Amino acid sequence: MESNILVFLSVTAFFAGFIDAVVGGGGLIQTPIGLILMPNLPVATVIGTLKIPSISGTTFASIQYLKKVAINWKFITIMMILATSSAFMGSMLLTVVKNDFMKPVLLVVLSLLLVYTFKNKKFGQQKTHHKTKKQQLIFAIILSIVIGFYDGFIGPGTGSFLVLGFIMLLGFDFLHASANAKMVNLATNFGSIVLFVSKGTIIWSVAIPMAICNALGGFIGAKVAIKEGNKFIRIFFIIIVVATLIRFGYDVFLKK
Repeated sequence: MESNILVFLSVTAFFAGFIDAVVGGGGLIQTPIGLILMPNLPVATVIGTLKIPSISGTTFASIQYLKKVAINWKFITIMMILATSSAFMGSMLLTVVKNDFMKPVLLVVLSLLLVYTFKNKKFGQQKTHHKTKKQQLIFAIILSIVIGFYDGFIGPGTGSFLVLGFIMLLGFDFLHASANAKMVNLATNFGSIVLFVSKGTIIWSVAIPMAICNALGGFIGAKVAIKEGNKFIRIFFIIIVVATLIRFGYDVFLKK
């Protein structure tokens, strides 16, 4: 691969890591750029390669969050185990079928979520406690399986969907939702990587430089998110959801 392409991919990975650390959605930058700059490679190879920088940035972001945000380890471990398995299954399906049929559905869902988040100014600004522990566990299991499979099969916007799920279903605020989402996203990336490594589809000469840059972006992004708090994360969340809508809108209506 030409050195200028690798440099561009690495810079992209840095910004993707930063955004992903704040509120998820780094794949919205990293994935399309990767597909554009590596057009002659199979999609599964590109996606598999990009999973390495994704897990790298998520790992460093998670470490920063863990220093400042309390995690219920029993609760999150259950979610991570389920998310790993479902992401593995999603990536397995990706190697044999296309995922384009899901994008129109996601376009509608994201549009409704954006309107709700924008109109509800208090959304995610503080924790809510209107659900029992049993209800939280049920929602956590559903969230882990559905989003885990989504990340393995489709990918872009996974972190944002997780943050949304933690807020709407589990009653977290933006900061705690982002921290917990990082842990689950770590598991989904791991599940996909296990599959792609077993298939031998990862290009390590591209993945490693991108991973270093993504990790740096994740490290800085997490520090900024922790320092600035819920309001800052909410603004970033809205921006990323809009970007996700544009991405899926392009795939649905304009992409040939």
